Amino acid sequence: MPADPLQSAGSPPRSPTSPPPRGPSTSAVEVRRSARRSRTVSAYREGDRTIVLIPARMSGAEEQRWVSVMLDKLAAQESKRMLGDAELTERAERLSELYFDGRARPASVRWVTNQNTRWGSCTPAEGSIRLSHRLQGMPEYVVDYVLVHELAHLLVPGHGPRFWRLLEAYPRTERARGYLEGVVAADRLPHLPAARGE
Repeated sequence: MPADPLQSAGSPPRSPTSPPPRGPSTSAVEVRRSARRSRTVSAYREGDRTIVLIPARMSGAEEQRWVSVMLDKLAAQESKRMLGDAELTERAERLSELYFDGRARPASVRWVTNQNTRWGSCTPAEGSIRLSHRLQGMPEYVVDYVLVHELAHLLVPGHGPRFWRLLEAYPRTERARGYLEGVVAADRLPHLPAARGE
């Protein structure tokens, strides 16, 4: 059976993006406003909390947007630092337990550098899952989505309705798909010269 790529063809339509769900590994978020900050936003981990520092004049909508951006940045930095092949395999096993009652059992899970048009692929007959190295450094929930997608292929090889019903178990599916679609769209944009003064 040929490897099954993770790509947008045959995928159901996306719904509007919603705020990021809070998963078990997500810490509480504390927003601190500062009158001394005029433009910069920063964030850091403090114990089991994430502290986001923003300018005092920022609106509620801007605050929500920047909190989401900074959480993604922190998650991407942590993902880049932590996940080797061994950690990737452990993560896949945890995700299988969490979303598929442990029924999806990969024989191997590893990063590969030869997948430039796919985020991941799975060969169900061999139980092998491969993730593109381009995912390294992306937010954890995006890497988890690709892993869950490929784990689901160990149970259902194609992209039919049964496959998409399996993916509904992962609460960040739409958000992760939106992130990956944004990356693909940005790659297709021409690189314009910087505006004057930048």
